[in-house]
Amino acid sequence: MSKHKIDDIRNIVLCGHGSAGKTTLVDAILNKTGVVKRPASVDDGTSICDFDEEEKSHKYTIEAKVTHFDRAGKHFNLLDTPGYPDFIGQTIGAMRGVDTAAIVINAQSGIEVNTRRVFVEAAKAGLGRIIIINKMDSDNVDFPALLKDIKELFGPACVPLNVPVGHGGDFKGVLSTLKVADDTSAALIDPAEISEPLMESIIEVDEEVMERYFEGQQPTDVELSGLIVKAVAQGSLIPIVCCSGKTGTGLDELLDALAMCSLTPTSAARTAKNADGEEVEIKADTAGELVAQVFKTRIDPFVQKLSFIRIFSGTLAKDTTISVVGARKGVKIGPLLTVQANETEPLDKAGPGDIVAVAKIEELETGSSLGAVAMPPIPFPRPMVGLAVTPKSRSDQTKLSGALTKVCQEDSTFLRELDPQTKETVVNGMSELHLQIIQERLKRREKVEVDTKEPKIPYRETIQANAEGMYRHKKQTGGSGQFGEVHIRMFPLPKDIDVEEYATKARFPSLKTPHYDEENNFLWLDSIVGGTIPSNFLPAVEKGFRARLEQGVIAGCRVQNICVEVHFGKHHAVDSNEQAFKTAASHAFKKVFLDAKPCLLEPIVKIEITVPGNNVGDISSDMSGRRGRVLGMDSAGGGMQTVTAEVPLAEVTTYARSLSSITGGQGSYTMELSHYDTVPGNVQKEITEKAAVKEEEDA
Repeated sequence: MSKHKIDDIRNIVLCGHGSAGKTTLVDAILNKTGVVKRPASVDDGTSICDFDEEEKSHKYTIEAKVTHFDRAGKHFNLLDTPGYPDFIGQTIGAMRGVDTAAIVINAQSGIEVNTRRVFVEAAKAGLGRIIIINKMDSDNVDFPALLKDIKELFGPACVPLNVPVGHGGDFKGVLSTLKVADDTSAALIDPAEISEPLMESIIEVDEEVMERYFEGQQPTDVELSGLIVKAVAQGSLIPIVCCSGKTGTGLDELLDALAMCSLTPTSAARTAKNADGEEVEIKADTAGELVAQVFKTRIDPFVQKLSFIRIFSGTLAKDTTISVVGARKGVKIGPLLTVQANETEPLDKAGPGDIVAVAKIEELETGSSLGAVAMPPIPFPRPMVGLAVTPKSRSDQTKLSGALTKVCQEDSTFLRELDPQTKETVVNGMSELHLQIIQERLKRREKVEVDTKEPKIPYRETIQANAEGMYRHKKQTGGSGQFGEVHIRMFPLPKDIDVEEYATKARFPSLKTPHYDEENNFLWLDSIVGGTIPSNFLPAVEKGFRARLEQGVIAGCRVQNICVEVHFGKHHAVDSNEQAFKTAASHAFKKVFLDAKPCLLEPIVKIEITVPGNNVGDISSDMSGRRGRVLGMDSAGGGMQTVTAEVPLAEVTTYARSLSSITGGQGSYTMELSHYDTVPGNVQKEITEKAAVKEEEDA
């Protein structure tokens, strides 16, 4: 069984913007708690967590790492995550393995764009939140101004648990605001001024304690420890602590704060869905049914596939067979492993709150739920930037396919697909940088080098008007030929359609059966009367439609938001076959589509750009030139502004370069898919002409 009592376990993810010092903090903590004895530094490539060659080379974290240590009777699982938005998927996955998010802020740089993102993601994941102000030993730190910015952006629940004594080279330590010392003259802010607001944030979660407090009775230490965790769980308290990971100043107080304020596995609220789709509460009970989830996958060069599992309830033992939600049969679990960065040790059993790994189980993937109930799916963002890739050596084609499969398994924000039009392998990632790192990894780990083409934008095709028509496929080649005739009507299909409300006899009098594809928002209706197309050929008709959906009509892009009604046809007793009706359906689709005012849809992304205040005008002008629309601006503190805009993805695939040029390297941004919108006529003409030229070249 687990060596640790459930309430002594603390599962914490360190997250925040790049260069906030998260990995340095983890290295310092592991050294301080005696887990490792050797020096560890990101700068000289000896970091405990940044052990991949790409991380050593670039000097920043690319993958989430799991570490653990013990201190003062508590067992900590501490997860280090990347700070750049390009690798946000690693952070989102890691958040599903923990109960508390420690959001690290660079004292000198202040609140940056990914700081805001992870703060929101932690709230979405239902985690307790703690803010760590790191690098207090930096020059030009304005702690009172930074504290004001934090409260303005993240709310009054953010209250310092301690305040710094000096900064820069004079940073000597921290003073508690919970138990105020007699001499606080050296503190940058008087702890006594914060003590009362802090206490009120804690006690407001318990009416009885609050009444006693306002009558002059202080809560006991035991009461306080329970109330702090409850306040953090409810979000009425977000403690702020100060430290320097580089010098180690404030590290003891940070560890005390993490032990005192982080949620325990029993204090974090969890729900899942049972087999009937009903939401059920999950309790961290060793004797309960097994409930666990894979929150991360790593392809290790030595032990192959590693699946990282957080256990929420029940017991997981080695060499047992367990059920996996969605799997047809049970899965045999081999040895359990505890993970310390890139090292593993065997384990016999694990219980609620534990984080373990299992090796070489192909049935498990990131997000898989173990046990009888389904944990909420992990909401990874959709990758938006694509490249067509081909191996530099033709002999590496098979090797490339296997290598990309591994990357897809360990990175849920990386997708690979075969373009049906060009027959090219297209990979999609979060950004240019994301795809660049993956190329480096392919070269180092799999010994595969690739050539790439310009980013491919995932345009979509649809229609704007109703139309109808038919196509007869007739071919005689000696002996039995091919014959199939399909008549269809085509309609634009509203987004978020309720099929039961839309596909009715009132709208389609001859309707027999609706067939709906939610992914493409495609609905086809069987309205055949009198067997003019025999029922055994209708699956072939559907195959013809689906082939055209993938192939596209006007620009080789996937078709969506469309309804097709098959209402008539003809067949031949001898010459009709599945291939004939598949071909007839595909051509009927294309013919009618062209008569229904076809148009292209392009992905529109919501982009948040954080820049110095004097660059806001430049950013707004630049967005206008990119067919973007500025939605608003907010202060990001420290003289920085965040501009929120909607802009076509095609206009910002290489935005990092432009932003660096505009701001002198001081700007940063995040983006995510907002919606699809109609492409302007002049742009559509350019895209379709390019597609036509490409088709001629391929012919």
